[in-house]
Amino acid sequence: MLGEVGAEDAAERFMGRALELAARAAAAGEVPVGAVLVRDGVILGEGWNCPIGGHDPTAHAEIVALRAAARAAGNYRLPGTTLYVTLEPCPMCAAAIIHARVAHVVFGATDPKGGACGSVFDLLPSDGRFNHRATCTGGVLAETCGAILRDFFRARR
Repeated sequence: MLGEVGAEDAAERFMGRALELAARAAAAGEVPVGAVLVRDGVILGEGWNCPIGGHDPTAHAEIVALRAAARAAGNYRLPGTTLYVTLEPCPMCAAAIIHARVAHVVFGATDPKGGACGSVFDLLPSDGRFNHRATCTGGVLAETCGAILRDFFRARR
């Protein structure tokens, strides 16, 4: 996908939107992660971290975006989609991505404590035990994505 003409610009544009959503999470006192699910250049769903405010341990940005997209599409399967997320997905989110049949994940910052796209776990791109695999591209606007997280945690200490 990122090899296509204009795909790099689209990745930065959608990651920019995910960063706006991450800022919403930070403003609510949540870990600043945002996610946007896109098919054919159209946003199907978006979300930001809200497990604290929502009293929901599964309310990670990716899950919120997947739920919104599934409602919009009228189907829990979301083939042909790309998920843009400011932080590398965790194992829980990776499982949801697999079950939803998301085709591609583009993330900003790596998660050295629990990333599932190769940092700690390699669940999405290459775990052959699953019946679906999503390709992953990391590092899109990585410095900006990492900075919003660093700034958030620095302010809380």
